[in-house]
Amino acid sequence: MVLKVGDQAPAFTLPDTKREQVSLESFKGKSNVVLLFVPLAFTGVCTAELCEISAGLGGYQSLNAEVLGLSVDSPFSLGAWAEKEKITIPLLSDFNKEVSAAYGAQYEELIGLKGVAKRSAFVIDKSGVIRFASVSDDAKVLPDFAAIKACLESLS
Repeated sequence: MVLKVGDQAPAFTLPDTKREQVSLESFKGKSNVVLLFVPLAFTGVCTAELCEISAGLGGYQSLNAEVLGLSVDSPFSLGAWAEKEKITIPLLSDFNKEVSAAYGAQYEELIGLKGVAKRSAFVIDKSGVIRFASVSDDAKVLPDFAAIKACLESLS
């Protein structure tokens, strides 16, 4: 089931590229969160998306938002990808595929692989409520980043 605007965001704790645990709860009351689920590291559309977000990160920070990238890849793969492509947003490993499933953002099968995260975006406000949700069945379709920024502006 895909989550929708107004739903409470499911809590999670996932390892980042340094295998340090990052919890959604740690942002509660402090900042809004933009969760960007991407299907697979080292793929063209995913790389372009996260490089573009990294380059414009200041625009999200000025709207009091932390941006987190999530993928079912391992922390090691995500670390190598971030280093190679100079991705500066925190990348979290949903290797066990629990968070993408909880957010309704998972393919049954994509290119022969089961449980890959769908390209998705969620804006979660400081109280943990989803204020924007976009889950694409087409891995090549990017979220509407103008709508994400508009949502964040409305939360300021």
